[in-house]
Amino acid sequence: MKIKGTRSIAIWTLISLHVFLGLGALATGALLILKPDGNLLQMPLSLIAGSPFPDFFIPGLIMFLLMGVYPTGIAYGIWKRPDWKWPDAINPFNRMHWSWVGSLVVGLIVIIWLTVELMWVEWFFLHGIYYIWSALIILLTLTPAVQAYLRRNQ
Repeated sequence: MKIKGTRSIAIWTLISLHVFLGLGALATGALLILKPDGNLLQMPLSLIAGSPFPDFFIPGLIMFLLMGVYPTGIAYGIWKRPDWKWPDAINPFNRMHWSWVGSLVVGLIVIIWLTVELMWVEWFFLHGIYYIWSALIILLTLTPAVQAYLRRNQ
């Protein structure tokens, strides 16, 4: 894929949103995996009482992978636009680079995560921040500037 022009503020903002989301989830998820009782984050197990999880290990693992590793990889994909064949195997938008659809999926993953989480925990202001964060990821991904940047050369 040829580089088309310079990266716009929309591209840099999108990359930053993915990187900071990913780094935060990598750290938080790792701490929950290392100490599933939540003590490293001062989160009592009572926080997930009524959920299907006995401790924070599985939520930490999901967070680490889906909201840590995945958005970080998508940020790299948007930044470098590598011509990898394996992500294209599941990319339904053939005219777009795989990182474009991956970015949309990140936004959806965060929305689904928060919505499911709120079935078991009380609303906290961070939920609102992350809903807005995920909406920004989706909206930026859909902007003409980002679409043009991640469109494949035909």
